This record gives sequence, structure tokens and C-alpha cells, in this order.
Amino acid sequence: MKIAVLPGDGIGTEIVAEAVKVLKALGLGLEMEHAPVGGAAYEASGHPLPDATLRLAREADAVLFGAVGDWKYDTLERALRPEQAILGLRKHLGLFANFRPAICYEQLVGASSLKPELIAGLDILIIRELTGDIYFGQPRGRRVATDGHFPGAEEAFDTMRYSRPEIERIAHVAFQAARKRNKKVTSVDKANVLETFQLWKDVVTEVARDYPDVTLEHMYVDNAAMQLVKAPKKFDVIVTGNMFGDILSDEASMLTGSIGMLPSASLNAKNQGLYEPSHGSAPDIAGQGIANPLATILSAAMMLRFSLNQPEAADRIEAAVKAVLAQGLRTPDIWSEGTTKVGTVQMGDAVLKALG
Repeated sequence: MKIAVLPGDGIGTEIVAEAVKVLKALGLGLEMEHAPVGGAAYEASGHPLPDATLRLAREADAVLFGAVGDWKYDTLERALRPEQAILGLRKHLGLFANFRPAICYEQLVGASSLKPELIAGLDILIIRELTGDIYFGQPRGRRVATDGHFPGAEEAFDTMRYSRPEIERIAHVAFQAARKRNKKVTSVDKANVLETFQLWKDVVTEVARDYPDVTLEHMYVDNAAMQLVKAPKKFDVIVTGNMFGDILSDEASMLTGSIGMLPSASLNAKNQGLYEPSHGSAPDIAGQGIANPLATILSAAMMLRFSLNQPEAADRIEAAVKAVLAQGLRTPDIWSEGTTKVGTVQMGDAVLKALG
């Protein structure tokens, strides 16, 4: 079992170190090889996703990823910015299915900005299509407009595009996931104004016929955004496109009190996956030893479950995280009166101890 470890930028190096520490303690004989990615790779070799890093990721059974990005790279041309590394990995590895669970742990109900009765027991799964939509559609660029309201003015354009096979495969992933949960899928679209999402709606409806035991509902994205804060527990599995999934999964992450608690997995057809926390590189707190490593540690648990076929080890990690929270240990992002504030390394050490 070979893991490519790509810490990245900002707090990425700090949080990945804690996840690696936990993985090593499991005694599974995992082979872990580190490589630079993002801004760190640009500084070292002039590109955010060097050939050697991409080759390592392709050869690995799974990728453990930290975070990329820093404000100091904002002036670079887009192709060289750190964020292009994650887009490149998704494309080259065919990582089309992004799993973003939003779980509210019992001990953190008070950390949410919503009323406890709205989020207590929350457990939803957002499945985001990851390789299509407006982020990858062509053509895109800038030009001088020849028509429209302001001919002769500079304009920018991106193309929203999905094909039937792309929609079918992500829909199957969603229905199969729902079968293992509460058997309900909410497909989020904007079919009332976008032809791309009329096709999305039509195809998801067709795929649903293969899963008569799963309930399907359709919801416009603006309504879904409202319902996530009004009645989040009405959802089970949400499936949607790349851009809508990007936005809604970040919204859902805050229901739980902190994005620092939420893992994610991005899988291809062979269950090779990239596992990363849902949050970013947080350069404002990098190097201070206060970042929450739990999302990365929980991402490592997802890696064990989905790509490495080690569900018992994944259960051990998740149980250890719950035990640490029950002890009242908190990093600053989830700290509240009556709990004990700890740093990144101390939280990792606590999970390690709780593994037994």
C-alpha cells in the first residue's frame, strides 16, 4: 500500500505531519513517500505540479494531500498558481467523484452558529462531480466583444459543459452511496435557466430507475443553499455539479462549527483517491502551531476505507477522534468555554494516545 504524501503550503505541512503520525501508529506497513506540490513546488522547480510529483501520485494507491495556496502567488499567471496543482491532479488521475461528508459531532453541537436542534445528529454527504462543468469547459478566455450590450469592450467567458456519460457515472456513485445510508438522493441543479443542468436533471432521473429503493428529489441550487441552513437534516446524499458542489459543500461544512473538522475524498473509477481536508492553506495562521489537524486525520481514515481496504483501521481513527473530543480537547477554531485549548501537535498526540 503506497501513499503519496503531498503536504503543500501554509498549514498543509503541519496538519499532514499529524495524519502521517497517526497512520504510522497503526502498524499497517504503509509505504509513504513525500513530494512538493503547490507553491512549495513552484518555489523548488517553477511549477505547482512537477512531473515527479505527478508520477508519484499516479503510481500510488492513494494520495494524502494537505493544502495549497498563498496570497503571495496571486500575481502569477493562472497556469502557475498553486491551485492549479489540485486541478491537475484531479484531471490526470481522473478523480471525478468528490465525497464531502458534513457530520456534527455530539461534543461540537454548541460550536455551530445554528440552533442545536437544527444540527444535532447531522450526517449528510455531498457528492460533487469533479472533472467537468465550468471549471474545465472550453472555450474560455478574454477577448474584445463583437456583440452583446457593450461591443468593443473587453469581456471574459467560461463554458459550462457536461456530457451524458459524466452525469451518469456520478449519479450512479450517489445512488450507490445512498443505498448504504438513508436511501435518499437530492440532485441539485439550475435546470430552470441552464440547458446544461436540464440535461443533468434528465439523466439523473433516468439513472434513478436503476435504484427503485432510493428516493430521488430535485432541487434548484438557490433553494438547496437556503434549505442547508433552514433544515439541514432533511438531506441525506446531495449530488451536484462541480461549481455548485464547491459552494454548497463549503456552506455545509460550516454547519458543523468548523471547516477544520471535515475531511474529503476524491475518487476515480479504480477507487484510487486523493484525500484532503475540506479547508485551505490558511497562510494567516501557518507556522503558529494552532491549526486543527482533525480534518486531515479523518481524511486519512477515509483513505483507509475507500482506497486501501482497511475499514477496521479507519474505524479506529474515527473512534479515537470522538474520544479526544469527548475529553474536551479543542484547537482554537472549535474551542469554547469549559474545554481545553490545545495546539496542532498536542491534538495529534491525543489522537495517537486514544488509538490505544
